[in-house]
Amino acid sequence: MPKLGHLTVSRQGFGAMGLSHAYGQADDAESIRTLHRAIELGITFFDTATGYGAGHNETLLGKAITDRRGKLVIASKFTHRQGVAADAPPVSAREAVEASLKRLGLDHIDLYYLHRVDLEVPIEESVGQLGRLVDEGKIGGVGVSEATAEGIRKAHAIYPLTALQSEYSLWTRDVEVEILPTVRELGIGFVAYSPLGRGFLAGAEVTDPNDRRHQHPRFTAEAIAANSRRRETIERVAVRLGASVAQVSLAWVLAKAVVPIPGTRHIGHLEANWAANDLRLSAEDIGELEATFTRGSTVGARYPAEALRLVPPEPAVA
Repeated sequence: MPKLGHLTVSRQGFGAMGLSHAYGQADDAESIRTLHRAIELGITFFDTATGYGAGHNETLLGKAITDRRGKLVIASKFTHRQGVAADAPPVSAREAVEASLKRLGLDHIDLYYLHRVDLEVPIEESVGQLGRLVDEGKIGGVGVSEATAEGIRKAHAIYPLTALQSEYSLWTRDVEVEILPTVRELGIGFVAYSPLGRGFLAGAEVTDPNDRRHQHPRFTAEAIAANSRRRETIERVAVRLGASVAQVSLAWVLAKAVVPIPGTRHIGHLEANWAANDLRLSAEDIGELEATFTRGSTVGARYPAEALRLVPPEPAVA
């Protein structure tokens, strides 16, 4: 079983964001059935955040794990300013954790991240606040999401980080340059969100008009056309292995010794994703995929312009 610092987790976690945020309307009852099936399959690591659906996601996950807490590892995230008026003081980690505990219905959250590094609050201050909450027993470990290698080192020097969470998939490989080497040097776990490229690498189509992906540069008609030509390589490998494109895409991430947290609203997709644990890619398969999805070759930025301000810049292509 993989380890994130002192935490033992399943090979795949479950990213709950899409159950109440970003991808259009979801049904709570169906979402809870999907979460229950995830637990039955053996998924023990569940990821949410204060900003997913303005707290709805934490409340939903809390309902789903009532009487099922057992050995589940629950992670959540906060930002200092999300939902706060521009002239209001930033939300403290303590305020955020107390609110998360209430929504989740828990007295302890296993892993709590700084969701985005604040442009005005030093990362050392944010992590210091979280470290004090570990010492008090309110959270079990400190994480950061989308930090630079320099930021990770600064944060880790203040309080040992349990995990770093960043986007990582075949079409988003920036972390291979500095981030992955840094966390491995420091003994910090790595959690890969959007391992299926927000569904693109699984062959998903964006049809709901309220789906946030319509705002993403990679989901313009031109970008989809260009990136679909490269996705044909995944399809070719999938046919050869008797697997789905989603399973091949997940198997590639799993081969990198990180913990992916794919999310879905549908039990069928969940079960297919979980089956990727048993899919082994050969060195030739991996080479074929990486030759097509070279770093920096994906058409379109991974976030809209405003959101790009809060994530590390794409490293230069050598």
